[in-house]
Amino acid sequence: MQNAQFKARRDRARELMLQNGMAALLIGLPANRYYLSGFELHDPQPNESSGYLAILENGEDMLFTDARYLEAAKRLWKDSNIHIYRTLSAAPGEINQRIKERAGKSAKVGFESRLMSVAFHREFCPGLDLVAADGLVEKLRLIKDAAEIELMRKSAQLNHQLMNHVPSLLKPGRTEAQIAWEIEQFFRNNGASGNAFEPIVAVGPNAALPHAIPGNSQIVQECSVLVDVGARLADYNSDQTRSFWVGEHPARYFTVALEQIQEAQRRSIAAIKPGAICADVYHAAYNYLADCGVAEHFTHGLGHGVGLETHEAPSLSPRNPQPLAPGMIVTVEPGLYYPEWGGVRWEYMVLVTENGCEIL
Repeated sequence: MQNAQFKARRDRARELMLQNGMAALLIGLPANRYYLSGFELHDPQPNESSGYLAILENGEDMLFTDARYLEAAKRLWKDSNIHIYRTLSAAPGEINQRIKERAGKSAKVGFESRLMSVAFHREFCPGLDLVAADGLVEKLRLIKDAAEIELMRKSAQLNHQLMNHVPSLLKPGRTEAQIAWEIEQFFRNNGASGNAFEPIVAVGPNAALPHAIPGNSQIVQECSVLVDVGARLADYNSDQTRSFWVGEHPARYFTVALEQIQEAQRRSIAAIKPGAICADVYHAAYNYLADCGVAEHFTHGLGHGVGLETHEAPSLSPRNPQPLAPGMIVTVEPGLYYPEWGGVRWEYMVLVTENGCEIL
């Protein structure tokens, strides 16, 4: 993407910031930072930060980072708007001083409270009027623009290619971990920068765990295998699940459950359109499974938004009153889970269009 696109996003964030009476907005969540600046989609470690972005009322936005990232920052930002802090522990105090220089003392400053530690807040707050601004940038990210949608089409297409390849990997004697590794290699060999999340490969009863961790369980002849994987391609994620049967004689419990979740999914996708309420889309699947007498085995939400993060808003949960809008991309992934033999899940990524929806 071009720098002009990131600036346009910052201008939209600035409008929301000003509507909320803020003179500045400090961004530290990696996906939000990248969405608004093009700088570093990931932090290096959970206890580290690649940097922070300050959106300012006067348009002189600032990128804060450490010396490791100076050259990367200079490729995106002019030198006068980059501040290199001495150490990560010194960052909050230095950011405080720069914001006060540009926004004024006692300025009302928004911050992401679900990220900021108590220690950072203590050093950052003196002389500023801090207010939580969680969800402000995420509100912009809900609606994907044309460039994002095209990137997500490509990411989803790579996942479709992977799922067409998976049956050739499912051979008796092979372990979940071996298959997960080959999935990662397939993504890498076909242009992905990595996994959207750690692959889920679950043999037999392990598929009763929605987030099963691949281990040493082996495929046997006539068994079920659940595969849930995603690729990160050009910074955007895909997410798909399929349930397979290895052998020529699928068990009736498997085929019945698979038919039930695929019909539940069809009904939910048919309900997706602009203005549809997320909870209603969930209930389109849940009510059908309830009519089948198996709803107690559908133990998670129907789906979630996907984009720069694998799990983002909106959530297709029974408690979400949010209406869908064109440009949103959600997963639709009903599942049924039975500890005695495993379970099934089937997942598509769905784009909300002006007139309805489209499976990516």
